[in-house]
Amino acid sequence: MILTKTSNLTLTISKSCCFILVFITLFACTKVIRSVDPVSSTTVNNSYENGIFVVNEGNFNWGNASITFINKGDSVEQDVFRTHNDRSLGDVAESMQTFNDKGFIIVNNSNDIDVVSLKDFKLITSITGFSSPRFMTFVDSTKAYVTNMQNNISVIDMATLSVAKSIPTLGWTESIIKYNTFLYVSAIGGEYDSSYQRKARVLIIDTKSDQIVDSIKTGKEPIGLVMDKKNKIWVLCTGGYDHFEPPSLLRIDPILRIVEKTFSFPDPNNIPSRLCINAHGDTLYFLDNGVYQMPVSSLTIPSSPLIPANGHLYYGLGIQPSNGNIFVSDAIDYTQSGVVYQYDQIHGSLLKSFPAGRIPGSFCFISVSKK
Repeated sequence: MILTKTSNLTLTISKSCCFILVFITLFACTKVIRSVDPVSSTTVNNSYENGIFVVNEGNFNWGNASITFINKGDSVEQDVFRTHNDRSLGDVAESMQTFNDKGFIIVNNSNDIDVVSLKDFKLITSITGFSSPRFMTFVDSTKAYVTNMQNNISVIDMATLSVAKSIPTLGWTESIIKYNTFLYVSAIGGEYDSSYQRKARVLIIDTKSDQIVDSIKTGKEPIGLVMDKKNKIWVLCTGGYDHFEPPSLLRIDPILRIVEKTFSFPDPNNIPSRLCINAHGDTLYFLDNGVYQMPVSSLTIPSSPLIPANGHLYYGLGIQPSNGNIFVSDAIDYTQSGVVYQYDQIHGSLLKSFPAGRIPGSFCFISVSKK
């Protein structure tokens, strides 16, 4: 789940039941979806090696997380994991990554990663031993890393598909990217600490020793990391769930390990989220009610969205690497099944829409050409 503007109880994925009650209270009314008709669900697919996965979080403590698959022909299959494994995915699906012929689905509140074959989506194994896992990145075919909300980063042995060891941290770690032999990891602070108490950093980890070797101070609550075409690291900071400080967007030089540019958001009450970058590495995207588009060469934060929300509750965001199309999800009211919209990246024109599961939060694109 992501930050919203509705309550100072609203952490990115707080395990407080109050979080869910606030959202249900505020968004209990059904909204009218203004869009082209969603593509209908069709038959079960024979392969999952070419298409788009929509990771549906589901409701906290309901165990109704799911995966929606949009194949290359734009047909949609709902709840793919249940179809092929005869059980639910679990509680709060946070993200998904693919590596070689496998899909790794990170299920936060179930504290595991379900590993599936992309050929038939059958479960290979479930990796356990996490502390509320968030995001994953791969170093090579032997090692991967997973961030957690509680006090460590997990090191995965890819040969045995198990947690080999943990790297201690001072609280919640979120986004993670690799640069040369180092990992850059956004560290928010203690999960239940106030924004004032949290010491926000980007941690730098040597993948040879699995040690934290340095850190860079950031704005409060650094939730997103991406790398551009010049190998600059961009960090999106919300300013804190309680609006402790204005949101900011930072550009880091990973060689000098310094913040070389800071962009401040004009409205301190906004909470931007879901930082993405296109395959060319020259254009940033993020959510802030609408969908914003920002060239990495820009001198200021854009003043208006490329795609206005117009009453939608935009929640998840992804940029298709093959063509730059923008995929954004509408969680509607957090209780109904959501909708995914596909827009072109030039004018922000709506191209298609697709039905999704409950609270579609992130996207996983596979079998695409890199540019």
